[in-house]
Amino acid sequence: MEVNYQNIKVIGFDADDTLWVNETYFREAEKKFTNLLSQYETPNKIDQELFRMEMDNLPLYGYGVKAFTLSMVESALELSNYNISTKTIEAILNIGKDMLNKPVELLEGVEEVLKVLSKKYRLILATKGDLLDQEQKLEKSGLTDYFHHIEVLSDKKEANYSKLLNHLDINPSEFLMIGNSLKSDILPLVNIKAHAIHVPFHTTWAHEEVTEEETNGKNYKTINSLTSLLKLLN
Repeated sequence: MEVNYQNIKVIGFDADDTLWVNETYFREAEKKFTNLLSQYETPNKIDQELFRMEMDNLPLYGYGVKAFTLSMVESALELSNYNISTKTIEAILNIGKDMLNKPVELLEGVEEVLKVLSKKYRLILATKGDLLDQEQKLEKSGLTDYFHHIEVLSDKKEANYSKLLNHLDINPSEFLMIGNSLKSDILPLVNIKAHAIHVPFHTTWAHEEVTEEETNGKNYKTINSLTSLLKLLN
């Protein structure tokens, strides 16, 4: 089904793994964590328990590096039967700090696309995670001037987006979301009659994966790179 973008007034961009590299750093951190806990369990078991802990903590901690770090500490305590050394706890905290201090690596074509689209549309950054971390990454990225403002959502579900659109004072048909996650950036928008374009990233967090059944019959477009937006929207 062909999608008409003529009525679009505001474009929302996801941040992590849409504008810059993020999930890659989480995979690297998980490997470091697995190595630190290797005397207590197998790598597979450590990965499973960390993911379980993250899911259990989502309602309390939300998303982002700080939440991930707390889940690593709690997992380490449980996996070691509370025998983990303070030195190892410090090493885990340093994994989190290293993640927060990572340079921002922009994905291909990002600045070119934002420069062109910002002349025609109001652009916002619509992301979830820790507010301070996302603000700092945006500052490091050098992209701040292209965005009208930043929206850090506690989650990316239909209700969150509906509230955002009310705040923006626009109809769903006037909003377009761009992102790498079908679960967070695409399907909720389609479900509230807004527009969405999927730009896949090579690595997807297990929590963001969806089934083929969930995407069947959903009206959204998938493109290989952000630069393809310029053909669709100009």
